[in-house]
Formats: sequence, structure tokens, C-alpha cells
Amino acid sequence: MFMKSTPLAALLTAALVPAAFADPVLYTSNPVPAYEAVQAAVREQAGASLGVITGGSGVLLRRVEAEAPAPQADVFWSSSANTLGAYEGLFEPYASPALEAMLPELRYPGDLFLPANLHVVTMLVNTDQLDGQAAPQTWADLADPAWNGRIILADPANSSTGYTIVWGLSKLLDEATYKAVVSNMVVSGSSSNVPRGVAMGEYTVGLTYETNSYAYIDGGQTELLLVYPADGTFTSPEYAALIRNAPAGEAAKATIDALLSKDAQIALLKVAFRRPSRTDITVADHVGLPEISDIRTFALDEAEAAANRDAFLADWAALPKAGDVE
Repeated sequence: MFMKSTPLAALLTAALVPAAFADPVLYTSNPVPAYEAVQAAVREQAGASLGVITGGSGVLLRRVEAEAPAPQADVFWSSSANTLGAYEGLFEPYASPALEAMLPELRYPGDLFLPANLHVVTMLVNTDQLDGQAAPQTWADLADPAWNGRIILADPANSSTGYTIVWGLSKLLDEATYKAVVSNMVVSGSSSNVPRGVAMGEYTVGLTYETNSYAYIDGGQTELLLVYPADGTFTSPEYAALIRNAPAGEAAKATIDALLSKDAQIALLKVAFRRPSRTDITVADHVGLPEISDIRTFALDEAEAAANRDAFLADWAALPKAGDVE
């Protein structure tokens, strides 16, 4: 999907011959409210019209890889380090001035990737679909055969969200419990299908990021419950990155500056529930989400996850599961 405030013919021409145009192009896996907030920030702060092409993070990264000899986009947003780490050669470092306001522990070595926000993994539970069963409170609870076919997860091969979750579960749980949980899962080819499927009552539990879950609760669906597992959940910085040899040049850097600005991060928190990476924003001032200090987390080694991605996904593919959906 290509969103830009110019005629379609001009957009197509810009995509084919990006070097002739100053306006930047963004590849993103984020939903409409999120990238529209960034478009507004780029327009206001950089005076540029930001083009947007959306898709799954894995699909878009492979697209950047295929286009590397002649890049067609300038900025990639978003994915976790556990996924981006395998694609380092496609990007170039950029020490944005906004990094001064970032949590130091979220910064990627050499500022190759820049922390746009912090994701927290949650369970989204549809209480109308529990059928008298207690809502899960821990990851281990999902190993019960009673959950078979009632849990939905995005395909970790194409979704950094899905990869973060299953990698985390493989580290937090013992092997037998991990495999039992996986055997109960339905795997979706689309990340957005996870919270949507739970919200529509097709599944009882969706494993996804907080931002995707809370959007439905904020929308008024009182039957939905957000669970932060008591045995610890996983956090993952969501990164933006400057594509190597970005055709928009300085406009590409200005896009990242705008994305990381305080105004943009507050807007992203309000409209898309993106937890800020900046230290000068208090989440509770803007939305009804807990502060990160009130959530029990389980530390993950993102570098290890990136280095072992291919082998882990091969093992994952061989595990029995409840099913697959588009």
C-alpha cells in the first residue's frame, strides 16, 4: 500500500526512479494510524511528503535485500533486533540527535538501528470464549490441551512479533512445556489477524504485542482482557533504520529524526499505543497502560536470537501445531 499526498502516477514514477525525487519512502509493518502519525511528523518537521509501502517485516526486509543494488526506499520501520540482525549489511548507521533522549540500553551497537519504541508481549484474551475456563495467567498455562486450536500467533518466519514470542517461550519454558504450548497454536500468515481473530471471537487467546492488543480494548471491547504473564513476559525494542544508499539522502535522515522526536512518539502512543523509547515521556499521562516498571519481564538475548534465527526457525517448522491460517 502506497500512501502519499500526490497523484498515483507521480507515486509510481517516484518509486521507479527514486533518485529524481527528494521525498523519502518508508517501508513499514506498522498499521495505518502509526504510519499516518509519522507522515504528519515528517511533513511538519522536515517539510517532506513521506511515501509508505506496508507489509510484514520479514517480507519487507527481503524486499530491501532484493533491491539493494538500486534501493527503492529510504527508511525501514519496524522490526526487532532478533530479526534485523540478520540484515545488517542492508543498512547504514545514523547517529540521530534524538538518540540523546533514548534509553541507553535500547541503543543498537554503532547506531545501525535506532529505537523507535518498546514492545511488550501480551496475551489478548476474549473472556466470552473461555467457556467457564479460567483465563491463562502464565505461559505454562497454555500447555493445557484444553487450549488446542484456541491460541493464535503470527508466523515467526514472516513476523518479528511472532519470532520474538516463540524465541522467548523457548528460553523461558522447559522443552516439554514449550512444545506443548506450540502444539496448541494456530499460526497465522498475518500479524494483524492475531488480535482481530481474538476480537471477533474466532480464537480465545492471541499472542501479540501490547500495542496491537490494547487497540481493541481502547476501542470499547470490554470482553477483551490484556494479560501480562506472571512468569515474565518479553520486551523488544522496535527499530527504524536508514537503508544503505537511501535515494532521498538527507530527507531520509530527517524522516528518522521526525520519527524519533518527542512529538511523534507522543502521537504514536496516543493513536497507536506505541510505548516510547524516550526517557522524557510518561506513558500514564496519555493512555491507560501500565508503566514498564510495573511489568515483570524476562530478559532475552537479541543478538543470540538473530544469530540463531535460521536454525531456530527450521526447528520451529518441524514442531507439531494445531493448524495454519492465512
